[in-house]
Amino acid sequence: MSKSQLNLPRIVLLDLWHHKWVMVVALLVMLNAIAVVYTSYEGRQYISQWELLLQERDRLDIEWRNLLLEEQSRSEHSRVTRMATKELNMRRPLPKEEVVVRVR
Repeated sequence: MSKSQLNLPRIVLLDLWHHKWVMVVALLVMLNAIAVVYTSYEGRQYISQWELLLQERDRLDIEWRNLLLEEQSRSEHSRVTRMATKELNMRRPLPKEEVVVRVR
């Protein structure tokens, strides 16, 4: 082996030292690239979570509408009248059973 081959690592390190600003810029570019990839990944995660939340909101909205329809159907006058007559044995009073109260 020749003497120049033994000093090759030293020559490479000295060359890198002379171009230290280029190495710093290269390192900053690499860190910036990693940061861009990471923020893109996080953005995709947030978009995915947003989509799931929108689906959950739609599901809850449909359930709410169904509950409103059920409430409306349960409170219909004819249904209340039918239940009062059938289950509670209630009836409409006869005219002679009605009492009129006057407030002065």
